[in-house]
Amino acid sequence: MDTDAKHRQLAARLLNRYGKTYAEEAGIRLRNAPAPLYQLLVMCVLLSIRIRADIATAAARELFAAGMRTPRAMAGAGWQSRVDALGRAHYRRYDESTATALGEGAELVLSRYHGDLRNLRKEADGDPDEVRRLLREFPRIGPVGAEIFCREAQGIWEELRPAFDERARRAAEELGLPHTPESLAALVAPDDLPRLAAALVRVSLARGATEELKAA
Repeated sequence: MDTDAKHRQLAARLLNRYGKTYAEEAGIRLRNAPAPLYQLLVMCVLLSIRIRADIATAAARELFAAGMRTPRAMAGAGWQSRVDALGRAHYRRYDESTATALGEGAELVLSRYHGDLRNLRKEADGDPDEVRRLLREFPRIGPVGAEIFCREAQGIWEELRPAFDERARRAAEELGLPHTPESLAALVAPDDLPRLAAALVRVSLARGATEELKAA
């Protein structure tokens, strides 16, 4: 089997075992529409601090279950309701500051983008770096949060492809895969790019996963 075929086979195993996006885990049915795009932004805010990913996605699910699925609902819910929802998901220590960031972020989506992040995309005018810059204007969203958004949204915003952040590229290198965004993108169908990026991140966080995949 040639090298390219081996790389594709390994990428297929990655997708099969670890290819669940974080948006999926948070209960977001991601599509190019205002509510799911906003929900993705919320998830990125929650993932942007040093906290376990499963706690952050559980916190997203709790916020959404409490009705905070749109910027208007998030802003209208009130700070204490946001704190309470985060607490139910054990998103503690950062719950109060995150509740503030979510409220301020919701107001920014409403005032600047009229409640629709597709307007952020329009403002960026096809420039992925400008998308990242605009995302970083939201409270709590830094380079890491912006990269998470692009990694997950590349399936629906084609101009973001290929989006593999530093953690994903490092995991690919440790697995013996090509580790530039373009070479990784060549291993899977375009629709699977978010799943491959998420799979690489999950492997980097799971003890023993790299060795297990290389031995298979």
